[in-house]
Amino acid sequence: MNGAAMRIALFTHSVNPRGGVVHTLELGRALHEAGQDVTIFAPSAGSAPMFRASPCRVVLAPVAAHGNDTVSMVRARIDALKAALLDDGPSGFDVLHAQDSISGNALAELREAGAVRGFVRTVHHLDTFDDAQLSEWQRRAFADADAVFCVSDAWTRKIRDEYGVAASVVDNGVDAVRWRSPGGPDVCMKLGVTGEPVVLAVGGIEERKNTLQLLEAFALLRQTHTGAQLVIAGGASLLDHDAYTRRFVARAAQLGLRIGQGEQIVVTGPLDDATIPALMRRADVVSMVSLREGFGLVTLEALAADTPVVVSRIEPFTGYLDERVCCWAEPRDSASIADALRRALHDRGGIDFEHAVPELLARFSWHESARRQIALYASHVQHVMQALGA
Repeated sequence: MNGAAMRIALFTHSVNPRGGVVHTLELGRALHEAGQDVTIFAPSAGSAPMFRASPCRVVLAPVAAHGNDTVSMVRARIDALKAALLDDGPSGFDVLHAQDSISGNALAELREAGAVRGFVRTVHHLDTFDDAQLSEWQRRAFADADAVFCVSDAWTRKIRDEYGVAASVVDNGVDAVRWRSPGGPDVCMKLGVTGEPVVLAVGGIEERKNTLQLLEAFALLRQTHTGAQLVIAGGASLLDHDAYTRRFVARAAQLGLRIGQGEQIVVTGPLDDATIPALMRRADVVSMVSLREGFGLVTLEALAADTPVVVSRIEPFTGYLDERVCCWAEPRDSASIADALRRALHDRGGIDFEHAVPELLARFSWHESARRQIALYASHVQHVMQALGA
């Protein structure tokens, strides 16, 4: 590219605050600040805006009416992204970059139709689906890409070993200033966050987030910390978690734990972008005991907010965290999670916030992610031009 700015289109599956969407917005911002020309495409139902402002040009793709099932929803979003890119003009971009299976299929279908030359894809994590169509969409979204990137070494190895796809690592980052900004106690009070101590989990009630096991651990924690409150924040998802949520509610009732504003358990639902940092700073410990993650941005965000974290002792976490910056827990063992929560609440878990945490946060910069991504884009563009005989 001879140092010239590239015209980059980033595609994400939603306007809601999920890890992949955050990655898209923050990578876009860092690419923009590095002098690249970035446009972000996202499906939007009901004219919903992007949850966080971006300095990049943002194209919201209107989602047409669809059925209530997941397959219909995914199909509608694939079609929305295809229509938006065709209307905008795909020839205006040097790089088309999908961040998920929905946008990956939109670009794969356009490539098959001859409307685009190719695309690249970031895999954050892969899910297990009972539906054959969803499984095929997930496979095609990375299998048809010209280049694949992952946000952790663990998923790079998994993609290589299980699917034979060579992927490159482009790490997540963290904006430490955002998570250290003062303010927010009034917001927490309005949500009924009054516990002493407060255990915070971000991402809603989901099986992948291991929320039921956290509930069991919280019940054990309250045996020694009777004023403890569990706050489950966020949860904007395109997938159906209703059955798992019903199990969570039923089990909480069996344990004698009430759910509601100011109760032992507060379930906030989706929140505005300014509220999560306030909750992070209010919390005494943040729990990230997921069974599967691509990277786990919440861990860095909590540490940037100066809050101890309890984390599953599994990959990808074991690839970039250690006992100096977190309290480990075995995610399938509620007693282990409860013990880790107690350790985190006692003398902040012994986490080295003076040296080890700043060193960790310095390793994960969105600007460094953008630098790495630009080099990979340049290689992709060169490969495309060679294939075209340019």
